Amino acid sequence: MLDFAIKDLFFDRRTVVRAVDKAKRAVLSKAGAFIRTTAKHSIRTRKGSAPPGKPPHSHEGSLRRLIFFGYDRGSDSVVVGPVGFRTSTAPNVLEFGSQATLVRRRRGRLVRQRARYEPRPFMGPALQKEAPKLPKLWAGSVRGG
Repeated sequence: MLDFAIKDLFFDRRTVVRAVDKAKRAVLSKAGAFIRTTAKHSIRTRKGSAPPGKPPHSHEGSLRRLIFFGYDRGSDSVVVGPVGFRTSTAPNVLEFGSQATLVRRRRGRLVRQRARYEPRPFMGPALQKEAPKLPKLWAGSVRGG
């Protein structure tokens, strides 16, 4: 019992835990913002398709506009990526590639075509580009108490 009383004199656990949680939220939010910015800047406005393996080209700008980040308290992590594509799987297809069946109407009839989409990643390379900078964000982040 004496051991706990001595620890309580030197170490205010609630204050330290609160300071670490606050710093963690701030650092993860900064990391999310950096990754989001890098991903958005990698998508260029160009005509035509981007070559496979390179970030996609933006034709109308919706992919760039809809990349967000958010801190998830449940998993103590930050989530970065495109949102707002309700029925479309386009961001997933662009990032990882896919095979799909296209249904088109030709001369009044429905025609099915198989199409293969090569990956044009933009989120993975953004994380890789920012990864060396992320540990430095933690330096001096826990303060107070």
